[in-house]
Amino acid sequence: MKNRLEDVASVRSVLDAYVEGSGGDVARLRSAFHPDARMNGYFSGKLGIGSPEPFFSEVAKLDPVTSTGKYHAEIESIEVMGDVATATLVETGFMGSDFIDFFHLIRVDGEWKIISKTFYQAS
Repeated sequence: MKNRLEDVASVRSVLDAYVEGSGGDVARLRSAFHPDARMNGYFSGKLGIGSPEPFFSEVAKLDPVTSTGKYHAEIESIEVMGDVATATLVETGFMGSDFIDFFHLIRVDGEWKIISKTFYQAS
């Protein structure tokens, strides 16, 4: 049980890096993702499937959203099985919209990384 709790805490740390990085710290954001990660979903009605690089580019243009008090992110769930994990994150006030993000993570060489993100733009 101890290892499972440690794994959940480690996955939570990756998601924390994602949230902190989403405020404009692209290096921190990028650190949460595996180099071969994929990102999929609809943004403003346009389907995006591929690398998270376009997302990183957009975040680099942002004023720090977390400092405005309008951005909030909450982890709804984390599930770990061996070297894979899933997580759900709810974001409000990000780039003027609310999102529900579904993450898949994988442990590579002892380190957890986001391998895929599928998102839903709620508003």
